[in-house]
Amino acid sequence: MNSCSTKGYLNYLQFFYCTLGTLPKLGYVILVVWLILLFYLLGNTAAEYFCPCAEGLSKVMNLSPAIAGTTLLPLGNGANDVFSSIISFTRSSNSGTVGLNSVLGGAFFISCFVVGVISILLCMTTSQIGVTIDKSSFIRDVLFIIFTLSCLVGVIVVGRVSLWIAICFSCIYVVYICVVCAMHFLVSKKDATRNVNLHGKEDDDGGFDCDVEVPLLGCIDEENCSSHVKQTIQMNSPPIGAASSSCCKFLHHFLSIVELPLYLPRRLTIPVVNEERWSKPMAVISATLAPILAAFVLSLTGEVIDCSNANLVIVMTSVFVGLILGNVAYFSTKNSSPPKKCLLIWLLGGFVMSTTWTYILAQELVSLLVSFGYILGINPSILGLTVLAWGNSTGDLISNVALALNGGKDGVQMALSACYAGPLFNTLIGLGVSLVLASWWEYPTSFVLPKDPFLFETLGFLILGLLWALVVLPKRNMQPDYSLGVGLLAIYFCFLFLRFAKGF
Repeated sequence: MNSCSTKGYLNYLQFFYCTLGTLPKLGYVILVVWLILLFYLLGNTAAEYFCPCAEGLSKVMNLSPAIAGTTLLPLGNGANDVFSSIISFTRSSNSGTVGLNSVLGGAFFISCFVVGVISILLCMTTSQIGVTIDKSSFIRDVLFIIFTLSCLVGVIVVGRVSLWIAICFSCIYVVYICVVCAMHFLVSKKDATRNVNLHGKEDDDGGFDCDVEVPLLGCIDEENCSSHVKQTIQMNSPPIGAASSSCCKFLHHFLSIVELPLYLPRRLTIPVVNEERWSKPMAVISATLAPILAAFVLSLTGEVIDCSNANLVIVMTSVFVGLILGNVAYFSTKNSSPPKKCLLIWLLGGFVMSTTWTYILAQELVSLLVSFGYILGINPSILGLTVLAWGNSTGDLISNVALALNGGKDGVQMALSACYAGPLFNTLIGLGVSLVLASWWEYPTSFVLPKDPFLFETLGFLILGLLWALVVLPKRNMQPDYSLGVGLLAIYFCFLFLRFAKGF
């Protein structure tokens, strides 16, 4: 039975070999469907709960666009990769192999494949031909990624990571934030000086000549960007009212019923304070159940709690706290609108609970992929490099392509910025925090990295793709074109061919 043990909440190897040992085909079908559902739940949790809380915190805390764009927004977009990496390093039996490859695979997919696809599609879109991106911001992001990957190569060569080395690696992102803020401040100051020198004179079009370069991160109106994405979705989706046939109505109701078990557990435990989604009964229930779920997850984390008596105390305390919070929520909120007072507390609660759900789902996803590796005889690193990386990055592909094609110049700027700022965040925070936690468990000794000879191959091709973009874009006057896109896609598919050829 030990051979049928995994570190997820569900034991997939026992389910496949022991429960459905005589029905392997049914086992494959069930596990594949569950894999798809986990990917959906991860993405949906980030989109419906995590990102709105991050956006709300940014507004309540009055964070500048530059700060929000380099902290909360990348965290929302990269939550899947970050938590998958953390789970792989701290809760999985593969000692970080899946997490390390998933982060690098996601960074490679976004910076090569997604940028390549966007570049080619821009050349095929008449309205977007000749669009340029900000040179200084692009070079800054690419150089930071290359420097980060170079540091990671050094860490992998050594093979061991101490707590202080892991902390220093994560702190590179703090340096990056400082550089972004400094550049944003200098551009804003230059713009203010230019406006003063103009003495209020208008240009020939009747407007002020304020042609300021749009910074790569967070300095574009988020509402405009979201509206472009919504327009794209609406153009590509039939109206709800168009489903007039009884068959379509039946299918709609059927899907709603099927989705209910996936929707209710999160809705009942994550506080939501959006105007359009506000519900006082749901708010009271979520305030009551949120501490209980958090305590349940904590009690199942063996590395934190080992004593059953301690687990009982934690659960009973959480029930008591939940009842208090539920009563406070009931008497302090209105049926008509979300709370205006103590909004920060509600947003923090939603942020923490959406993080908790992401942690739960990421742990199951990593555990399932590792189980698939054992069942199919595939190296888990390949699954992390492909299936997990592609699954976590599909949302980036869809949203960035839609934004680039329908968002005008600002849309192209923001889409390509996300293709470099996102992987940088996932690498420094996803891997960085994972290494900090893993080395913390091993302190005062060092954490031993998993030995994967193909990591150097992945890093080499990833850096090659970044260097290709760094050379080609400036030569093309910062205009994404066929040469950039075809080159990046060629590098990515060449890497996949070599990796699969050696992995099977």
